[in-house]
Amino acid sequence: MRFGGIYFVLGAVLAAPGLASAEQPPTAITSAIADTTRPAADLARDSDRKPAAMLTFAGIAPGMQVFEIDPGRGYFTRLLSLTVGPAGSVIAYVPEESVGMAFKPLDTVTAIAAEPGRANVHPLHYPLMAVPAPEIAGTIDVVWTSQNYHDLHNVPGFDSVVFNRHILALLKPGGVYVVLDHAAVPGAGTETTHTLHRIDAGLVRREVEAAGFVFDGESNELANPADPRTAAVLDPTIKGHTDQFVLRFRKPG
Repeated sequence: MRFGGIYFVLGAVLAAPGLASAEQPPTAITSAIADTTRPAADLARDSDRKPAAMLTFAGIAPGMQVFEIDPGRGYFTRLLSLTVGPAGSVIAYVPEESVGMAFKPLDTVTAIAAEPGRANVHPLHYPLMAVPAPEIAGTIDVVWTSQNYHDLHNVPGFDSVVFNRHILALLKPGGVYVVLDHAAVPGAGTETTHTLHRIDAGLVRREVEAAGFVFDGESNELANPADPRTAAVLDPTIKGHTDQFVLRFRKPG
């Protein structure tokens, strides 16, 4: 499939994801984590980010087509690329509103795509509320977003139901949408999305389900009951150890 000069491999079989706490990571995931091409900075974060449990929970497997929302500095982008392999692809979507950020997320993911062995990474950017390119509608196995769903609420004009309906349209029937983020105090809603960079897990679930998704499970692998959830996520007292929720949703069909 050709889209904007990028070729996408189709026909991957969707693997049924299991609970992170109940499954041993498949070989493709453990091999990706052990890959020697991963930067030292990424390796240093593995103990906090628990990639084996996260990718297993999401059901990432060779040959899949993955759509990553706002890949940041690419920690999971490389792991997704290594796990899906040459028969799969990772569409690394950077919202147009993020392109001008200080650390240049589009430049970052473009550089990752140019690394040896990363030919299956395809940078993509368009305005947050725009309809994704029709060429990729219904082709995606897994949509993945990590520690940034809360930031979507900080973009002027963001409509969670419309956005999540766009995500629903990208997925194949039965496809999976995984949202991982920093937990706010229950009931906080969107009050802390800009100040503390946290969001209420209950709100996320309501928003995604309102778009037509079915709740399919959650992982407590990144939970930290000792986090009072009242400090900003970059506060030195909690940075790297925030209480985080991981929710999995499925497209009906």
